Amino acid sequence: MTNHLTRRHFLRKVSAGAAGLGLARGAVSAPAVRASSAADKLAILGGKAVRTEPFPSWPLIKDNDEKTWMEVLRSRDWCRAFDGHYATRFEETWARTLGAKYCVATSCGTSALYASLNALEVGPGDEVILPPYTFVATLNVILMQYALPVFIDSDRETSQIDAGKIEAKITPRTRCIMPVHLGGNPANMDMILEVAKKHKIPVIEDACQAHTGEWRNRRVSTLGDLGCFSFQASKNLNSGEGGAILTNDSGLHEFCKSFQNQGRAPANTAFGYARQGSNLRITEFQAALLLQQITRLEEQSRLREQNAEYLTSMLREIPGISPARMYEGATRNGYHLYMLRYHKAHFSELPRARFLEALEKEGIPCAGGYTPLNKEPFLKQTLNSRAFRSVYSERDLADLDARNECLENDRLCEEAVWFFQTMLLGSRQDMEQIAEAIRKIQKHSGQLVRGYT
Repeated sequence: MTNHLTRRHFLRKVSAGAAGLGLARGAVSAPAVRASSAADKLAILGGKAVRTEPFPSWPLIKDNDEKTWMEVLRSRDWCRAFDGHYATRFEETWARTLGAKYCVATSCGTSALYASLNALEVGPGDEVILPPYTFVATLNVILMQYALPVFIDSDRETSQIDAGKIEAKITPRTRCIMPVHLGGNPANMDMILEVAKKHKIPVIEDACQAHTGEWRNRRVSTLGDLGCFSFQASKNLNSGEGGAILTNDSGLHEFCKSFQNQGRAPANTAFGYARQGSNLRITEFQAALLLQQITRLEEQSRLREQNAEYLTSMLREIPGISPARMYEGATRNGYHLYMLRYHKAHFSELPRARFLEALEKEGIPCAGGYTPLNKEPFLKQTLNSRAFRSVYSERDLADLDARNECLENDRLCEEAVWFFQTMLLGSRQDMEQIAEAIRKIQKHSGQLVRGYT
């Protein structure tokens, strides 16, 4: 395993071995985990794995999904270009669920971010603040606007943007702050909104992984000027692809609604255009699936939270394992990812790559998280392209490279370990087996180190 494994590949890896399992096992009491003994042999060395059963598969399919899908199919109204019965219903439902005034459904989370940047008129010459520990879409949409990405270092304890470091990187060019609620764990919105208000800078919340996340009992996506979600196949609310923009601002809502529909005027006339736009529309099939999947979102989310709390209580007792901390203001974690940090000093200096490999062999799917986005080779190539050089001077680009150093994030990318959200849909015994596998590896880590070197 390497930390280049994406969430989507990880999802396929988990689901392939778990097809049809679903939520057959609830979060029930389990017998005590068997104690490891000196005679135990690691699975990677030929021993018996702690776990042989698959974790729950994803997505879960119920009768209501199939029924609604067939309704759309037979209606022949598959596109929501003008009316969009299911898309409109979903927008109303999702806005009401989150406590926002307006929702605009889009084709994907990237489209939602892209439309939001356009609504704020982010463009050439602007700077956008973002974290370096996030999915590449957060960066790509900034580059699509020919704006400069300004990375803020990570808080390793939470895996979130270090909000205390934002103000030092604000310049007259700063047009937008785009925090990410990574893995469903809310970023420090008190501090982010305070500095944004002080400098009169709008905030776009990238909540693509945080469907039920809350900050001080308010749903993330509703605290900034705009908030964006993804409903891609790996997400906790899933329609294969899909996205949404949330806002309480009528002007931003009108712009985003028009922009995602080729810039059509509010009246949705066939050939009446209010602005330049793009085709970022959700389909009726996607919206119909979301309307049914959302009926199970709360139940699934509560189960994830209960299992995550139980897992954390066990992992905190293992030296060298640090579950991601939540800020005091984070009243709910959406748990798209269960994130922790691995400290090899407590595992006989066993490299993380070998730890992940051993954990996989014990029947526990895992991943090493993101690589540093600020160090991606394509970023330097893009900034050195003809288009960017026509906007920015050599000095602008050289200064940006120095400003974008994120040493804490470099360390986070070396320590991170992820478990996926479907694993939290299992039983308490499943959580116990995750902890047991880690304890087993720690106990015999010396053997692995000798074999590795």
